[in-house]
Amino acid sequence: MNSDRSVLVGIVAGELSGDALGSRFISEFKTLYPNACFIGVGGPRMREAGCQILYEMGEIGLMGLDDLSARLISILRVRHSVYSKLVSKNPDVFIGVDVPDFNLTLAGRLKKRGIPTVHYVSPTVWAWREYRIRKIRRAIDRMLVLFPFEASYYKKHQVPASFVGHPIADQIQKPDREQARCRLGLDVEEGHCLLALMPGSRSHEILRHGKIMIEAARLLFQSDPNFRFVLPFASPRMRQVFHDQFGEVADLPIMFLDGRSREVLEASDFAVVASGTASLEAALMERRHVVVYKVSLVTWVVFSMLRKVDYYSMPNHLLSRPAIPELIQGRATAEHIFEAVRKLMNDTEQVKWFEREFRALRHQLQTNASQKAARCVADMLGRSGC
Repeated sequence: MNSDRSVLVGIVAGELSGDALGSRFISEFKTLYPNACFIGVGGPRMREAGCQILYEMGEIGLMGLDDLSARLISILRVRHSVYSKLVSKNPDVFIGVDVPDFNLTLAGRLKKRGIPTVHYVSPTVWAWREYRIRKIRRAIDRMLVLFPFEASYYKKHQVPASFVGHPIADQIQKPDREQARCRLGLDVEEGHCLLALMPGSRSHEILRHGKIMIEAARLLFQSDPNFRFVLPFASPRMRQVFHDQFGEVADLPIMFLDGRSREVLEASDFAVVASGTASLEAALMERRHVVVYKVSLVTWVVFSMLRKVDYYSMPNHLLSRPAIPELIQGRATAEHIFEAVRKLMNDTEQVKWFEREFRALRHQLQTNASQKAARCVADMLGRSGC
């Protein structure tokens, strides 16, 4: 590998998490190829890391099937434009970071032009819409996966894949509840129970989950006035969406914060989270939690027809047995959340088991993921594989 070589990398990320992954990848790749240049779609963190941004990531993001009809033509135009610009630049490699519905088609077209292609973060093809594996096999030269079982899945389907670990696990050391509370300015008295409420980072998630979480918090507080609540928002705009819909919630002992969701999980005793990254973060923080999720009827019908798994939260696919309570769609009600939280609190026999399982999971996923991903791509360019 000639580290002095000038390498051009095309890279596309479409969400906040992808922007963070992309920026860390860029930083690590530059330690291997200091003269590397990056061009593509991303957000502020990728721009700060040195990527030339052709389009902002918000221009290719979707919020479920509900958003598809309104945004489809615009997104297709952006994808065609990105393809044309990348072909004219002829990058040494293309990396799609998540957003598979955008990136896999783009990667397939670029691969036909002789450009090596990588996809970073596997789509949940093993969970639903498994037919996509054929498209992945045609479009991708190497899949970089965050979880060990995904590498085995791709091997079974003849797709080159490398387990690189999870960047979130790399960022979490041994959780310290008291220190987290101090950093957040949370004064939780002895005997009080701090419950984190995390309805999601998108406006439609806040609107769907916020109501049932607040109603559940009221039920819990009525049953035990020692409950305290904290609700972090992804941004001030999402906080405004919440307050416009639900008011100030002055009848509850609740603190609202902008950002800092991971610290909130670390500070909490238990959590109620929307299915997604928050559930994995809660597990890595060794916090027992309840998972909820509601989508539109159309999205739910389509998902139900195409899904291949019985569990929705990632920890239930990673622990030695599925043990995270899941309240999905019709079961996502305030009453069910109340019952699930009370059951978690009363189930003291499982505390040690959860601690061992969560700790083992964190250690398994801590691999210096961004560095490993960068080395895999560097190996594609200059060596025999990773």
